Amino acid sequence: MAEFTLELNDDQKQVRDWLHGFAADVVRPAAAEWDEREETPWPVIQEAAKIGVYSLDFYAQQFFDPTGLGIPMVMEELFWGDAGIGLSIVGTGLAAVGVLANGTEEQIGTWMPQMYGDPDDVKLAAFCSSEPDAGSDVSAMRTRAVYDEAKDEWVLNGTKTWATNGGIANVHVVVAVVDPELGTKGHASFIVPPATPGLSQGQKFKKHGIRASHTAEVVLEDVRIPGHCLLGGKDKLDERLARARERAAAPGGERVKNAAMATFEASRPAVGAMAVGTARAAYEVALDYAKTRSQFGRPIIDNQGIAFQLADMRTRIDASRLLVWRASWMATTGKPFTSAEGSMSKLYASETAKEVTAQAVQILGGNGYTREYPVERMHRDAAIYTIFEGTSEIQRLVIARTLSGMPIR
Repeated sequence: MAEFTLELNDDQKQVRDWLHGFAADVVRPAAAEWDEREETPWPVIQEAAKIGVYSLDFYAQQFFDPTGLGIPMVMEELFWGDAGIGLSIVGTGLAAVGVLANGTEEQIGTWMPQMYGDPDDVKLAAFCSSEPDAGSDVSAMRTRAVYDEAKDEWVLNGTKTWATNGGIANVHVVVAVVDPELGTKGHASFIVPPATPGLSQGQKFKKHGIRASHTAEVVLEDVRIPGHCLLGGKDKLDERLARARERAAAPGGERVKNAAMATFEASRPAVGAMAVGTARAAYEVALDYAKTRSQFGRPIIDNQGIAFQLADMRTRIDASRLLVWRASWMATTGKPFTSAEGSMSKLYASETAKEVTAQAVQILGGNGYTREYPVERMHRDAAIYTIFEGTSEIQRLVIARTLSGMPIR
C-alpha cells in the first residue's frame, strides 16, 4: 500500500510537465474560440488522441497509479488550460468510471476501448443519470428498464438530461429503474451500444460556462439492448435486488449502494481537481496582472487590499489540492471515507474555484469583466463545479449524514 505523500515522484512530474505543455500550447490558445462557438472541439480532442492524452491506455495508467494522484494531477493540468475543452477531453471518463465501478471484467475489456477509439477514429462516451425531475433526488428517477426474458433483452424508455456528450457519443451508459418499489436500490446501469435504434439526442443546452463541452438530453424510446449489456450481469443484479427486498422492511439495515452513486462517489475527488485547475489558472492571471498593472505610480500588488486577496486565493487553492489528494489516495488504497472525505474535497475545491475566479475578475477590474482577458471565462466556467455531480448542498448533506449517522434532510 502506497504511503500518503505530498511530493510527486519523478515519473509523475514528467507526466505533469508534459500535460502542462499540452494545456499551454494547444488547449489554452483554442479556449476562447470554442467557448464562443459552443461546439465540441474535435480538432483539440484529435490532437489529444494523437499524442496519447485522449486514450484508454493513458487514463488506465493514471487510474491505477498506486498513489492515487495520477487522475487528479491530469485533471488539474487540463482544466488549468481550459475547463470547457478539458471536459470535452475527459468527459468520456465518467462513463468509463461507471463501467469500472459496476461492470464485469469482460464488460470492461469489451466496452472501454470502444469509448475512446484510436487517433484515426476518435470515439466518445456519455454517462446518463440525471433526469428532468430527478437530479439530486435520484429516487425520483423514471427511466425504466424492463427485461424481455424470451429474447434476453432489456427495453429502456425515458429521458435523460445534462448528459456530457449526450446524443453524440458512440457509447452511452444509462442508469435506469428495474424495480420501482425499491427506490434507489432498484437502479441498475446499462450499456447502450453504438447506433442502437431508439436512442436520440434531445435538447442541446446553451450554457453559462464550459461551452466547449457538449451537454444535451438523451431520449430513449423502446431501446432494446442485449442482456449482456446490463453492467455487472443479471445474476449479480438479482442477488442485489433480493437482498434489498429482504431489508426493505428493516430500518437501519445495511445499505445497498446504487449504480449511479457508486460512479459519483468515485469521481468526486476528480471533479475537485478540475476545480483546482480552474482556480489556479485564474489566480495566476490575477497575480501576473497585479504585478504589472500600475495605479497611482506603483503596481497594484503593493496595496494590501490586493496582496491579501492573492494570499487568501493561493491558500485556498493549496488547501483544496490537499483535500483532493487525500481523498484520491484514500480511494486508491481502499481506505473508507468515514468522514465523507470525497465529498469534502469536491465541496471545498468547487467553492474555492467560484470564489477565486470572482476575486480574479475583481482584481482585474474592468478588464476582468471583458472577454479580452480569460478570467471572465474562467469565472463562468467555475460556476458548474458547485452544481454538477452533486451540488454543494448535497455534498454538505452527505458529509453531515456521514458524521452524525442521522438521516438529516
